[in-house]
Amino acid sequence: MSYLDVRVAASAQDDVDRIHDAERRRLGYLPNYVEVFGLRPAVYDAWAQLNITVKAGMDLRHYELATLAAARRLRSSYCSLAHGALLCKFYAPATVARIAADHHDAGLDDAEVALMDFAEKVADSAFSVTRADIQTLRQHGFAEADVFQIVLAVAARCFFSTVVDAVGAEPDSQYRSSLDPQLLRVLTVGRPVAA
Repeated sequence: MSYLDVRVAASAQDDVDRIHDAERRRLGYLPNYVEVFGLRPAVYDAWAQLNITVKAGMDLRHYELATLAAARRLRSSYCSLAHGALLCKFYAPATVARIAADHHDAGLDDAEVALMDFAEKVADSAFSVTRADIQTLRQHGFAEADVFQIVLAVAARCFFSTVVDAVGAEPDSQYRSSLDPQLLRVLTVGRPVAA
């Protein structure tokens, strides 16, 4: 569900069907955001490739922490829910809820807290990042490439969150049944989950 009429031109139907089929196989349902990208399948393909490339360059847990921090700062329920759910591969749902509520008081190590602080700052006001912010990450063991990967993860999230929220794509109703109610509540930071 979104604000846009997602009917596509017949000339694009094969690409749309390909994308829809792939997402149904991957997730077991068709996410609302995929329907919107049916209006520009080539953009969806480019996004998917960019996302794969960014994720491949960093520790997956760090990617998810950075992405959650950015999604929450952007008030993107869709991305916060999706990446909060993915963090449940690394932490118990109650811990993910604590991370989402206040990552400073969730039992993360100092490097992870610094990573999330930095990701929030990049998402909120990239122009305000200073040499001292980068130095803080270095002091926590992040190499230059690691810092750049965090920036890439946040920038990619800014693109995707902006697109899905600006067109009114509702977070999928499946989150209501797949997430613990407390986790669902803390991860819903903007647009409500679809009924």
